Amino acid sequence: MRVLGDVVGRERRSDRTALRLDGRPDSYSDFCTTAWKAGHALSHLGVHAGSRVALAPDASLPVLTTLFGAACLGACVTFDTDAEARVVLTPVDEAVADRPSRKRVVYGDAPDDPSVTYWERVVWSENPVAPPGERSADEAVLADDGASLTHRDVLTAANRVVERAGIDAETAVALRASLADPRAVVAGVVAPLVAGGTVVVGDADADVVVADDPVATVNLSDISFGA
Repeated sequence: MRVLGDVVGRERRSDRTALRLDGRPDSYSDFCTTAWKAGHALSHLGVHAGSRVALAPDASLPVLTTLFGAACLGACVTFDTDAEARVVLTPVDEAVADRPSRKRVVYGDAPDDPSVTYWERVVWSENPVAPPGERSADEAVLADDGASLTHRDVLTAANRVVERAGIDAETAVALRASLADPRAVVAGVVAPLVAGGTVVVGDADADVVVADDPVATVNLSDISFGA
């Protein structure tokens, strides 16, 4: 895989489970299609290559699929909802600063404010095809403390996790760390999906645990970026 959008490429669709969230399974087919739809929804809100998208550090279906939808457009994602961004995505009940420079999208229940976009409504009605456009492996895709990680940085680190932890298509990986840490995004989300495994969110059993804990299978302190 060359860029993060390849993780949700057309050829990756199958009935295998990509995400198990509180016991509910989502197949690779559904996950990829929802990521594409999220990308189209972001595009209608003005997101394009070089834009920034801010996501709540919540390992929910809206957040995880929008991460890949944004990557398909060439946007850079931050999990700091106070950051400057073209779009900010949060749960409906989360308070965020109202800035004219960015558009707010919420998930969960429908918002009372008609100026706020309801994720479930717009995404489910979008075109179920991959967003067009070619991305470069050297484009920024994930913000990290003011710096930016490229597609190459993220995928290189994810492949290291796959190799060291022995993750494959039969592996369930439990994410037990905040997405506010890019290392959690890489090890707990990107790595299992690259390998064709399953991201597990919640208290379900898993083969590999990603956490900021020395006893975890993958400890965040063991993850690094760069050559």
